[in-house]
Amino acid sequence: MRGVIQRVAEAAVSIEGKAVGRIGAGLLVLLGVGQGDAEADADYLAEKVLHLRIFPDGEGQMNLSVLDTRGDLLAVSQFTLYADTRRGRRPGYSAAAPPEEANRFYRYFVDRLRESGLRVEEGVFRAMMDVSLVNRGPVTILLDSAKTF
Repeated sequence: MRGVIQRVAEAAVSIEGKAVGRIGAGLLVLLGVGQGDAEADADYLAEKVLHLRIFPDGEGQMNLSVLDTRGDLLAVSQFTLYADTRRGRRPGYSAAAPPEEANRFYRYFVDRLRESGLRVEEGVFRAMMDVSLVNRGPVTILLDSAKTF
């Protein structure tokens, strides 16, 4: 399972001009599910997202998590995190999980985030979405549940 988290001042996702998810300060989480991923991968990434210390403390040091700041979360499914661009000019996506499996693990991941008690908004699985954000920092972190990165 792969994720990209961005520390944001605000973020939103819309479909055909209609907002379906909007947050204030917190994290935008783009999540890709790969073939062979399991609940343990989602558990690992959810814990990382919730506990990663990337928010500034009173001295401006990145020592606080989204849990510490009581920030919002916006989760968006993004299979393109599994793009293989090693050959040619058109990315291949054969490493991404099939849609039914990916949706199941995406739902599981979002549920794990919600267990934190934080406000969690989300995009719409398999929809063409417009994602807007104000990246604070900017801070963008790549996460991967695989043993090697």
